[in-house]
Amino acid sequence: MMTREKIRLFVDAPLHEGQSIVLARAQAHYLFGVMRLGPGARVALFNGHAGEWVAEVAEAGKRGGVLAVLGQSAPQLDPPDLWLVFAPIKKARTDFIVEKAAEMGAARILPVQTAFTNAERIRQDRLQAHAVEAAEQCGGTFVPPVAALQKLDTLLDAWPADRQILFADEALVGGSATLAGAIARGGAWAIFIGPEGGFSEAERARLRAMPQAHPLSLGPRILRADTAAVAALTLWQSRLGDW
Repeated sequence: MMTREKIRLFVDAPLHEGQSIVLARAQAHYLFGVMRLGPGARVALFNGHAGEWVAEVAEAGKRGGVLAVLGQSAPQLDPPDLWLVFAPIKKARTDFIVEKAAEMGAARILPVQTAFTNAERIRQDRLQAHAVEAAEQCGGTFVPPVAALQKLDTLLDAWPADRQILFADEALVGGSATLAGAIARGGAWAIFIGPEGGFSEAERARLRAMPQAHPLSLGPRILRADTAAVAALTLWQSRLGDW
């Protein structure tokens, strides 16, 4: 294996030794305008499914450039089979949830519209870009796909029978539904985080009626949605994940 480089870049291209990667204008600006790299400098590349590769700057310009792939520096590392289902909130806090989910090993990110969701639409492309940036920063080689916004009922109508659900239930704050009682098996999972105001009574009733669903208290205090997402991901990863 080659030495891993600190500057990392996601590329939507196959990666193999000897390949030339033509940079988009934004990528060239980042490498040559922001990071001040020049010909001969090395960077790490990943495409989400082929591990990490070292590349050398072959051409550097203000509007473009070319990287020459030298060799692989790390194998592909995929996250556990864990989805994060969440209701979008204010823009900056939604961005935060997506970034942290990517950093913490979510395999898929699914925004949903619930009874109390304030946001009626999202910029899926912008959220996907945040997931890419998070993977670049945290040293990951996998980028979780961010799904289009859909209604919670639509998602649950087609929910796979073999995927367990861990949902943070505000009604259980300070209660006894702890992680130890909720998580007792591996396999495919999803974490559900509600919006400001939490899930509605009807939504909680539907989730509780599903045999795959496990309600969970996240402690004695009601957490903000973005905090709850990070807390639930941390608890799941520490018990069943790859930590």
